[in-house]
Amino acid sequence: MLKRSLLPLLLLVCAPLYAGQPGSGKVPAPASSTAKTQAALPEVLLKTSEGNITIELFPNKSPKSVANFLEYVRSGFYSNTVFHRVIAGYIIQGGIYTPQLVQKRTRDPIPAESDNGLSNLRGTVSVARGADPDSGTSQFFINLVDNRRLDFINKQSGQTWGYTVFGKVVQGMDVVDKIGNLPTHAQGPFAGDVPKPLVVIESATIVGAGPATASSAPTHVTSTIPSTTKKKASAQHRAKTKAKAR
Repeated sequence: MLKRSLLPLLLLVCAPLYAGQPGSGKVPAPASSTAKTQAALPEVLLKTSEGNITIELFPNKSPKSVANFLEYVRSGFYSNTVFHRVIAGYIIQGGIYTPQLVQKRTRDPIPAESDNGLSNLRGTVSVARGADPDSGTSQFFINLVDNRRLDFINKQSGQTWGYTVFGKVVQGMDVVDKIGNLPTHAQGPFAGDVPKPLVVIESATIVGAGPATASSAPTHVTSTIPSTTKKKASAQHRAKTKAKAR
């Protein structure tokens, strides 16, 4: 997903989207979380070529999305994949392409859980998808700013379903911002937004215990990446047009 793909190349099929102003950098946990629940939340460490990022997951709010993500982590799927899309003041996205920008085979898609009450605030991690709300697989994105226009509105269409928040960055937001400020260019199948240099996810490991487990599912090749649209609120960033992945 000019032709530029936004969040998934699976991400933004929404009507004009915008990037809000950066928040404090602290992303609140779900309102229902208690100290006891927080202690049990699983965490995943992403070791990247730009530094380490630790993500805390929310299985109590997004059980299917967390189980899916952890299954990819356990299988080693994310090792030697890249953040293939960077949009300053908006998002960074990765989780399916090799450093040669070749798609890896994925598990079957999962149902959307975007109506879980969580918002796409700065530092949160969400499932990237296509036009179908239930098309998310391995790709994810990290919000660089408060992107509330990516939140669930209603179930009328793919545009209003929003994007499922399933975790937040608890360490390494400085690394995320560093990636978000890298220069971008056209490369491989993409007309733009590819960071230079490519940011490689060297490994992804579970560093905290958690309850989510995904069942086996057939693999398939992700064949298409839907079009996406977004509009920036800041005058410092040019408007992004509707994109279709190759």
